[in-house]
Amino acid sequence: MTSEGIHPQADPVEIDPVPSGAGEGARAAKAQAPRAGEGHVTPVMAQFVEIKAANPDCLLFYRMGDFYELFFEDAEQASQALGIVLTKRGKHLGEDIPMCGVPVSRAEEYLHKLIALGFRVAVCEQLEDPAEARKRGGKSVVRRDVTRLVTPG
Repeated sequence: MTSEGIHPQADPVEIDPVPSGAGEGARAAKAQAPRAGEGHVTPVMAQFVEIKAANPDCLLFYRMGDFYELFFEDAEQASQALGIVLTKRGKHLGEDIPMCGVPVSRAEEYLHKLIALGFRVAVCEQLEDPAEARKRGGKSVVRRDVTRLVTPG
C-alpha cells in the first residue's frame, strides 16, 4: 500500500488533501443532512451536520472510535451500495437517524467499492484523543475534520 493506504494496482482513484473551502461549487449529492438549527441535535450530531454541510457532494466517513459511521441519506446510499446493514442512531425531529458503519481496519476495501460505483467520499478523522476532549468538559466533542477526499480517477 502507498502512504495514503491505496494499492497502486487498484482501480484509479484520486486521494487529495482537503483544501480549505472543499465542496464549494461542487455538484450537490442526493445525501442531505439536516441543518444544525433544526430541532434538538446532540453535540456529536451537530458536528457531523456542520462537516457534512461543507462537503455536500460526498458521502461522509465520520470517524467514531474504531469505525467510520455514515448518517442520514449517506447511510442509506452506502448501506445499499456496500450491502451492509442499515441501522439507526438516535432521533432527529422525532425521526430515527439512519446509520451504517464500517470498521476502520476495513475502510480501504469499502472506499474502493464506493469509488468504483462513482461515489465521492470525504474521510473525517478524529484530530484528538477522546481524553483531551473530556478535559474541556463533559459535553465537549472530540475535534474532527475532513483529512482527505477520495474520488473516482
